[in-house]
Amino acid sequence: MFSFFKRNQPADEMRRAVAAYEKVASLSSDSHEARSLRLRMGLICRAHLDKTFIAGAEQTAIWQEQARTALIEGSPLPEVPVPSKFQKILTSESEIYAYLPEEFVVEAFALGSRYQKMDLSARKAIEAMQALANQISHYELRLPEPFQVLDFLREELAAQAALQEAEEAAAQTPPPVDGPTP
Repeated sequence: MFSFFKRNQPADEMRRAVAAYEKVASLSSDSHEARSLRLRMGLICRAHLDKTFIAGAEQTAIWQEQARTALIEGSPLPEVPVPSKFQKILTSESEIYAYLPEEFVVEAFALGSRYQKMDLSARKAIEAMQALANQISHYELRLPEPFQVLDFLREELAAQAALQEAEEAAAQTPPPVDGPTP
């Protein structure tokens, strides 16, 4: 009766996300509108990759704790976490579902998991995730410039480097001399 009060169902939103991704990936035009669609999809893909990397790290941490508990208790190990091809992304207007093909989310999730397990340094994680973003940018979306992923991790590394630099500078500064100077 009052169908206009119904919210979109997640399954419908997910279908729209897949359709939007596939539409943009298949664009052959280089018009202003096509470039705008590609750029917007690039921003959505960047957010999806970041969230999938984080999900890989967080879900691996939870799984590791559950597996440790299961081993102690002698119970079966929990199911290994798996990534989702969909992520909810907050845009300036609303919250939307974003889609990436399975091959990309599996890799991003695995990189987050390896980072959590300390099998991968922050720098190597950034390099690998950026290579994945470059692949999506160039070959899937045909963007002139690739989008940059893992800004939060880049900023964390920069802050650590600045702190280390400040500590090294402080260590090289001679201590103040007490008393009068000639």
